[in-house]
Amino acid sequence: MKIRKLVTVVEEIMSDGGREARRPVRKVAAVAVIENPFAGRFVDDLTPLIDAGEELGALLARKATEALGAPAESYGKAAIVGERGEYEHAAALLHPKLGAPLRAAVGGGKAIIPSAKKLGGPGTTIDVPLHFKDAAFVRTHYDAMEVRLPDAPRGDEIVLAIAVTDGGQPHARIGGLTKDEAKKEDGQR
Repeated sequence: MKIRKLVTVVEEIMSDGGREARRPVRKVAAVAVIENPFAGRFVDDLTPLIDAGEELGALLARKATEALGAPAESYGKAAIVGERGEYEHAAALLHPKLGAPLRAAVGGGKAIIPSAKKLGGPGTTIDVPLHFKDAAFVRTHYDAMEVRLPDAPRGDEIVLAIAVTDGGQPHARIGGLTKDEAKKEDGQR
């Protein structure tokens, strides 16, 4: 897989709603811009992208967790396919094999890894959905991190992003299951 560039974005939320956070919440996105080997043509066997999802998942998960500098509490993944590609190219990267290396990097992760995909050209934004890694119904961690690269994806490229955080909303107060109350057994509650 040909990687044109790697980007790591670190966001630190110090306050929200005019009020300082109890502690800063960090969000990190690790992003790869890769060549789409199937741009401009329909191919039945997407195994090279499926395998690349595992390899890139390991690389990006390592970069994201290292930049986070704390245990990851939530995670998500997303891909933007350039206009010469198709949605299934994003799905091939995101779904069959990327999850295992991401879960390994965050030390578990029983909950489904939320994902998003879209088609677009250079500068297209995508919101990487996030939720608590061990129980999907923990509302305090429902979030997203916007990713945008001004020069990607080109028509024959794919932007792949993994995001992690070290906490939930700075001032969570809508109720529901908390991370401390979660049983963390089945990935749901």
